[in-house]
Amino acid sequence: MSWFKRENGDFPVVAGDSGPEDAASAEKRVRTEGLWIKCPGCRAVIWKADLEANLNVCSKCQYHFKMGARERLELLLEPGYELVDQGLRSTDPLNFSDVKSYKSRLKKAQEQTGLNDAILNAVGRLGRHEVVLSAMEYSFIGGSMGAVVGETIARAADRARLQRKPLIVIAASGGARMMEGVVSLMQMAKISTTLAQLDDAKVPYICILTDPTTGGVTASFAMLGDLNIAEPGALIGFAGPRVIEQTIRQKLPEGFQRSEFLLEKGFLDAVVHRKEMKQYLIRALDFMQIA
Repeated sequence: MSWFKRENGDFPVVAGDSGPEDAASAEKRVRTEGLWIKCPGCRAVIWKADLEANLNVCSKCQYHFKMGARERLELLLEPGYELVDQGLRSTDPLNFSDVKSYKSRLKKAQEQTGLNDAILNAVGRLGRHEVVLSAMEYSFIGGSMGAVVGETIARAADRARLQRKPLIVIAASGGARMMEGVVSLMQMAKISTTLAQLDDAKVPYICILTDPTTGGVTASFAMLGDLNIAEPGALIGFAGPRVIEQTIRQKLPEGFQRSEFLLEKGFLDAVVHRKEMKQYLIRALDFMQIA
């Protein structure tokens, strides 16, 4: 008797196991799929609902999972905040295509995230402070910075300067978006210029660096804050550690480019746990009162 059989070219199934009970067990498996997550830090298996209730932080080892831009806004701003600068969409200035066309990548990312690009701008209150907040979305093509991300952050900086409200940017990015070539690299200078104008106006700018913050984002606005804060364990740097090791042909120190290492070397002002971030920012803004 054959242990397996094929029907209509489908994958093999155990002979005789195609009744209602098997359909029910298959449905049960589908219902539980994706409800458990393995922590990359301690390898513990976590119930997804418990993880979300704990602000996407592992309760055992405190590993900080990635958060979406909308979740960041909800975490920091009081209810009633307003989304702004939502009408911008990326084009395809180079008609770029590799394995897939850039247009198809954009369309897929927009469908998956519900965003036009890898950034959200909002105006609202953080405690008693009126602020302008930009949050990057890593799940949109790796949070890469193209023309839309650059323009959106530049508009946030201009709004903060004109309305004299502190600017907070939450960085989560793999760097400049290669599909837009030099157009994406131009955003580094563009954002840096608007931040210089914000500094001249003596309006505070705080940058929160999350995992990962790399490439052209690190080389521009992510390191220009009056206060540069990172979440625990965040990867922060320009080139990745593997590229650096291959270039200098040396083994890098333990924890190299992680937020704790950068704090020790003076590249950051603080490393703050996600649960404490809102109160930390409120205290910082109390200190940075705008004249």
